[in-house]
Amino acid sequence: MSTIAPLAEERRGLPRRAVVTGADSGIGKAVAVALAGGGVDVGITYHQDADGAERTAHQVRDNGVDAHIRHLDLTDLPTAAAAIDELANDLGGIDVLVNCAGTGTAEPVMDMDFDRWREVLSVDLDGAFLCTQRAARHMIKAGNGGRVINITSVHEHAPRIGAAPYCAAKAGLGMLTKVLALELAEHAITVNSVAPGEISTPMTGQEDVDPRTEPRPGVPLGRPGHAREVAAAVAFLATPAAGYVTGASLVVDGGMLLMGPQASQLLSDDTWRRP
Repeated sequence: MSTIAPLAEERRGLPRRAVVTGADSGIGKAVAVALAGGGVDVGITYHQDADGAERTAHQVRDNGVDAHIRHLDLTDLPTAAAAIDELANDLGGIDVLVNCAGTGTAEPVMDMDFDRWREVLSVDLDGAFLCTQRAARHMIKAGNGGRVINITSVHEHAPRIGAAPYCAAKAGLGMLTKVLALELAEHAITVNSVAPGEISTPMTGQEDVDPRTEPRPGVPLGRPGHAREVAAAVAFLATPAAGYVTGASLVVDGGMLLMGPQASQLLSDDTWRRP
């Protein structure tokens, strides 16, 4: 059987326009640059760091593609999600949405007020829901299929003390991913999540840190991850090569999640009970 037709079909299915939320730094920035390296025009959103968004846009444009920026405050919902429509208009459409914007806590449940709980849920779960809804409408109208990729966390799958709203939101986003995979499949839109472990980013207090210099004895690969390693997984899911992958959670954690029973046997005190 000739391979010419399938290869031609794959070329036609290459994404040309993507929106990455929270792309002013960290994983979002790395994802935007990785997609740009594949010839994709990128829409960038930021919450507070406008200069960071401009730096990301500069790196995107260095790859010979277009970059557009919009402010996105996911505590101001549903109004803020209109930024997705604006970027889709700037780009002339949208083939890929990467929901990367997020926030978290380091506070026990019994010390947390309701406003803080709701803020994290709003940004990490409600925001992804609304942004996906907006982007999917553009994809469905265009009729060319598409990709939605949600950046969750290992805490989509496992809990952490002091991170109740974050874990609840990421677990919820993981299940939303699966529901959307079912509902959007008829439109040739795949929906997957990428679940990072500890990654050297501003969110983990390791901006511009080489993860190879940070020993992590409890992680099988012995170090944190680099944002580019997460971005590579996202870039794969955005390609035609991943066209039969939907509803999956791709864990990028150096083996961290495998260590539960093994690590628990080695704890010698109760310090793990504190955030």
